[in-house]
Amino acid sequence: MAHFILSQLIIYPVKSLTGISVNSWPVTEKGLQHDRKWMLIDADRQFLSQRKLPKMALIKTALTDENLILSAPGKDNLSLPLTPVEGQLIDSTIWHDQCAARSVSTKADQWLSDFLGQDCRLVYQPDDVIRPVDPHYGQPTDKVTFSDGFPFLLISENSLAVLNHQMQLDLPMLRFRPNLVISGCPGYAEDSWREISIGSIDFRLPKACSRCSVPTIDPETAQIGKEPLTTLNRTRKWQNKVYFGQNALHDQCGQLTVGDIVHIKLTGEKQPPV
Repeated sequence: MAHFILSQLIIYPVKSLTGISVNSWPVTEKGLQHDRKWMLIDADRQFLSQRKLPKMALIKTALTDENLILSAPGKDNLSLPLTPVEGQLIDSTIWHDQCAARSVSTKADQWLSDFLGQDCRLVYQPDDVIRPVDPHYGQPTDKVTFSDGFPFLLISENSLAVLNHQMQLDLPMLRFRPNLVISGCPGYAEDSWREISIGSIDFRLPKACSRCSVPTIDPETAQIGKEPLTTLNRTRKWQNKVYFGQNALHDQCGQLTVGDIVHIKLTGEKQPPV
């Protein structure tokens, strides 16, 4: 019997900036440690993403034991403490959620504003701030950082292989910004998964991920193209949205490691049903 395997594990310390592939990583009550712990906001305290500022794709992130490091073309690296000195409390907005956040530093704000060509601020989510998951999809104990709505996004390698074959392209997985990449299963097998385990951690997959324009942005150049949305509109459209990947919630803290076995515990109707 073929095994399904966790083949990639990716964290995104700053919402909508470049991610970091890791071999093994702690899972906290809010998701992968440091995942989307920081984000950028504009003058109206609304979150910023590549949807509005594609150039965000060019800012790379790195983590050390004590620092978050940002790098970008033509800029000196910016090093920030993982445990920031308490800054100004800011009531920021992600979609329809009001999220408490704290400012990081005026130096970080200036560095990012200069590179992106727009005034912005870097904020982080203190450990004691609780942002619940949408109760339509989660349990009262489910929490999340600055993700769009869920702690994890899961995609299988063969789902991308199917999509690339349909497009006659070879887009990389990082275009789709997953946390968990699974190998060994058929393309779009994850559409019917409802409960799984990876290593010692149980996951619920309550909702397919509807896709915006971010996957059309080339992460190497920040240029915008037509794919994969053109093909997804043809092959994965449902209720006026297109879907690729599955959102996931976790039931335990622990450690995830590339190579962990994936067990399918419960399946249901395909999401999306196309």
